[in-house]
Amino acid sequence: MGRVGFRAAIASALALTIATAAPLSASERAPSARNAPSEYSARGQRIRQANYSVRQTSDHASRILALHNAERRRLRVPDLVWNAHLEREAAEWATYLSRSGVLQHADDRTRNGTGENLWMGTSGGWDVDGMVGMFLDERRHYRHATFPDVSNTGNWADVGHYTQIVWRDTREVGCAVASARGNDVLVCRYFPAGNVMGRRAH
Repeated sequence: MGRVGFRAAIASALALTIATAAPLSASERAPSARNAPSEYSARGQRIRQANYSVRQTSDHASRILALHNAERRRLRVPDLVWNAHLEREAAEWATYLSRSGVLQHADDRTRNGTGENLWMGTSGGWDVDGMVGMFLDERRHYRHATFPDVSNTGNWADVGHYTQIVWRDTREVGCAVASARGNDVLVCRYFPAGNVMGRRAH
């Protein structure tokens, strides 16, 4: 499905993957914009920072960035840099999702126009290599063509996480893992967002 943005048609979809330990994943593209940090859920409720745990460490951040950039280097795409502002926004949304137990993208206001990759799984069942690895595994379906004709399955959502990771115009990333109610959630935010209709990933 899609919608029309200011200068380009922007892809918008929720792709879910189910595997052992019940991880789910999703990615979406929205128009590029950057505003103040968000502190509200999709329902407009302020996120309370109690009753949850953000499992973020400097090792997590370094490893997530390394996994992204290893694939980008393989394709000769410029490295991403870590953005602490995006990391804070990702942590807020990961907290909300882990507490709700439902995987859904933040709305445009909450996401401030950044791209977003999401993953959910059983708490403690996965390390960040496994989480990001599920995004990267979509490479097997990727075909190098103009978006959205980028998957050999015929469905761009089957590669949407991967294309966001390797999108040439994306320059910054910030991710966080939060745990609550038996769920681990990884949220990655990307600026500028990828998956733009009519363009190639790299």
